Amino acid sequence: MLVLAASMLLAHVAHAAPAAPAAMIEAANPFFKASPLPFHMPQFDQITNEHYAPAFAEGMRRQLAEVEAIANNPKPATFDNTIVALERSGQLLNQVRPVFENMSGANTNEALEGVERDLSPKLAAHSDSILLNAKLYQRVNSLYAKRDKLGLNAEAKRVLERYHTDFVRAGAKLSAADKEKLKVYNGELAALATAFSQNVLKETNALGLVVDTRAELDGMTASDIDTAAAAAKARGLDGKFVIALTNTTGQAPLAVLSNRAVRQRLLEASMARGSRGGEFDNRAIVTKLAKLRAERAALLGYPNYAAYALEDQTAKTTLAVNTLLADLAKPAAANARREAADLQAIVDAEKGGFQVGAADWAFYTDKLRAARFNFDENQLKPYFELNSVLNNGVFFAATKLYGITFKERKDLPVYDPDVRVYDVIDVNGKPLALFIADFYARSNKRGGAWMNEYVSQSKLLGNLPVVGNHLNIPKPPAGEATLMTFDEVNTLFHEFGHALHGMFSDVTYPRFAGTSVPSDFVEYPSQVNEMWALWPEVLQNYGKHYQTGAPMPKELLDKVTGAKKFNQGFMTTEYLAASLVDQRWHQLTPAQVPSDVLAFEAAALKEAGVDFAPVPPRYRTTYFSHSFSGGYSAAYYAYLWSEKLDAESVNWFKENGGLQRKNGDWFRQKLLARGGTNDALQLFRNFRGRDAKVDALLERRGLAGK
Repeated sequence: MLVLAASMLLAHVAHAAPAAPAAMIEAANPFFKASPLPFHMPQFDQITNEHYAPAFAEGMRRQLAEVEAIANNPKPATFDNTIVALERSGQLLNQVRPVFENMSGANTNEALEGVERDLSPKLAAHSDSILLNAKLYQRVNSLYAKRDKLGLNAEAKRVLERYHTDFVRAGAKLSAADKEKLKVYNGELAALATAFSQNVLKETNALGLVVDTRAELDGMTASDIDTAAAAAKARGLDGKFVIALTNTTGQAPLAVLSNRAVRQRLLEASMARGSRGGEFDNRAIVTKLAKLRAERAALLGYPNYAAYALEDQTAKTTLAVNTLLADLAKPAAANARREAADLQAIVDAEKGGFQVGAADWAFYTDKLRAARFNFDENQLKPYFELNSVLNNGVFFAATKLYGITFKERKDLPVYDPDVRVYDVIDVNGKPLALFIADFYARSNKRGGAWMNEYVSQSKLLGNLPVVGNHLNIPKPPAGEATLMTFDEVNTLFHEFGHALHGMFSDVTYPRFAGTSVPSDFVEYPSQVNEMWALWPEVLQNYGKHYQTGAPMPKELLDKVTGAKKFNQGFMTTEYLAASLVDQRWHQLTPAQVPSDVLAFEAAALKEAGVDFAPVPPRYRTTYFSHSFSGGYSAAYYAYLWSEKLDAESVNWFKENGGLQRKNGDWFRQKLLARGGTNDALQLFRNFRGRDAKVDALLERRGLAGK
């Protein structure tokens, strides 16, 4: 995807910026020199809001000189004086950008939001000035034309090919007039995506559900109710309670709130985000984004934006993605309807007198789980204390599988007191990476969970990785243990899978470091790491009662593993619905972009056969950040596409003895360490020995034979 390719290129090259006044280039600015901390970890204790803009401006100015020197080099183009020079360029920008981008998501404030709004179109223009530089493209293209005669090794040849692809997909072959038009599109799109993202975060924080009495929160734990009371007090609503919203359509309290009216109000507040009018309404932004993306794709010679985006993914075509989603939509929706009938039976038995709706699903699913498997989520939480899950689960599995070890450090600066830092030691006793763990939700932190690299591994630059994981686990009151849901446990294992992908990177060129792979492949290694959450040896090591230390009873463990396919109709359908909406928006021509956002979404769901009201999309259009402001535009299907590879890989691990060093070493050597140095599906073949089949995925999702 251009969003990814241009971004990765911009980490090394950028557009001309006016020379910054000398006064702005402060000697005290921590970005203006390499960080003296281990692995060049950012100096969070010294970085302030005022440091970012000057560092970006000076970083771009310096890169301009470097890039102009490359483009105007009078000597014939060589791999070293063109491609390697580009890879080496832009060190200052490469220091400030990952820190700023992650602080904008993990620890933002009004000042950073202002910088982000100002920078977004400028960074898009900077990318254009490189990718649309005719002289630079001529040098890259001349090397590409004789790539087989340059004596390059496999990784060097591939980095040359990827640069050529980046330039072409960015419009390097367009006429001068069309390049100018493209620059306008890119600047507008960047600004709109930033506005969309900031609206989602601001509205999610501003809303919350205000509840008048403690009795209305029946079902929530005393700790969670206290948290809601504290949130209300912080808003000047003493004596009331505020349930904070998370980014997905479904909200965790829906599973426990016994008051149906409160459940309905909570879900309605969630689903109305971005579409209720006022300053946070995203509907107009969505239509502008969709139309501009379609126009941009047409300018580049593609029928629609999805066709453009998917060409650079492993799926390659809209037909391949549409076929996958359509093949699963019908059986998944049928499963969801069967599950709804089971839930309705409980409602009727209780003489509820209503039809199960979306606000009821999680609540009655927990009841059905308790009846069918004789347990509910609350029985699990005492066995999932955060420190135990991390140290005795996530780290334990990584040590058993890969031989790496972890040691927490208290001497390195962090941007929030709850953030932790760990040395990661390789099997040979040498430093491998720094791992930054940021687990708790905050009002200035975007929703969801993600991994990022503050410093990417590169032999060319001599860098070792600094990798961060970010979750949104509710922080308990002071002095209380952090007890996790199994979904949060699974997410922690998932995100650490991304972290391993970054930490094990063993490449020469920054362009290929860590997770620099297609969007529909990047989720695959992280999904594989989820398997260890319920692996008996791992679960027995971390699944211990936080007060007594007693292991999770075998009968409860058996119920957890036995319920793995439970509620899969709902989970698959809500995911497919969002994926289908993402594709429908991005398979439009400019003339087809509708003005009524919600009507279009409803029609798209109906056409795909997933318009089942009790199971709304995991994200609705107006707060679908993956699609409209993140790196998953026309690519939200990627999680399912990756899961096909993941399901195959889980079977491979099981066939070969599971949690053993020989298996971890093979996975690390053949796949995790290789980053983007080879075609993604070829990396899978190198690991698995063949192409992936869909059978394991269908079995996992409970769709086999449906």
